[in-house]
Amino acid sequence: MDGTHELFMQRCIQLAQLGAGLTAPNPMVGAVLVHNGRIIGEGYHQIYGQAHAEVNCLASVAEADRPLIPQSTIYVSLEPCAHHGKTPPCADLIIREQIPQVVIGCVDSFSEVSGKGIAKLEAAGITVVTGVLEQACRTLNKRFFTFHERKRPYIVLKWAQTQGGFIASETGPVKISTGITDRLVHRWRSEEMAIMVGTRTAILDNPQLNNRHWHGLAPIRLVLDPQLKVPRDHYVYDHNALSFFIIDKNIEAPKGVTGILLDFSLPLLPQLLEVLHQRQIQSVLVEGGANLLQQFLDTGYWDEIRVITGQQTELLNGLRAPEPHNHVHGSTEMLDGDTITTYYKQGNN
Repeated sequence: MDGTHELFMQRCIQLAQLGAGLTAPNPMVGAVLVHNGRIIGEGYHQIYGQAHAEVNCLASVAEADRPLIPQSTIYVSLEPCAHHGKTPPCADLIIREQIPQVVIGCVDSFSEVSGKGIAKLEAAGITVVTGVLEQACRTLNKRFFTFHERKRPYIVLKWAQTQGGFIASETGPVKISTGITDRLVHRWRSEEMAIMVGTRTAILDNPQLNNRHWHGLAPIRLVLDPQLKVPRDHYVYDHNALSFFIIDKNIEAPKGVTGILLDFSLPLLPQLLEVLHQRQIQSVLVEGGANLLQQFLDTGYWDEIRVITGQQTELLNGLRAPEPHNHVHGSTEMLDGDTITTYYKQGNN
């Protein structure tokens, strides 16, 4: 190949990313329609429950270019669906529009789709090319694929630490990251379906756990509070976002409190992740505290770590940051004086 397929697939990925935080539990998908090297239509899945990428792509074609559709190639970052969900099958739309060639980034592992869209297209006489920028297309939807293939949410662990490796003073929380970095964190929150903290963090920090400094949907708040010790006047009890309280099965949740009842005499995380999978929560951003983060690290139930190392605060002692292990370095970048380091897990769990 001369790189043409990769060029247009890269555009599909760019388009798909515009739907970050808005399409779950559906994947992010981009589509581009090309005639003789010219893009005549493009679109992406914008909001869950609304039109898919292929529909928006074909709807964007100018009236003058519509006669070219049966002579064009459509590029899609993910296999077109073949089943009726919130919207009709996109494979049927492609067949109806008589598009002769479909280039696909990666196959959809969701059981309702997996391979069925490709089979339907090929049965209609359409040429199908697969595996173009496959790894990049899978990475784009790492949350979606983890959820369906590992039967649990994609887990992102995040914390801020000083250069000395402390996340708090001995007396309580301290401000470590800058305001600009805080905005980035709120963008991260908007990209995940849920955000989680432990009891101590919820009590001492009284966090709002929303994305008020960034646009998009607010994540579901998951508060690990087995004995319901977090005061009812704390932010996690307000009505600005949905909150689930993870409590001991022997505790009765008061009226108005949505509880996830678990057996705290057994390993916690396998139970929790199974419930979250049942509730269709595809991703969780875990923001603390240190004990909860370390529990995810030690059990291996995590996929990505984002560590913010701040320059504006230094501590001589305090609460130590968690210690990652079994990980590979992903990237390091600077933002307003803070260092942001990303790690990815090695192996499966």
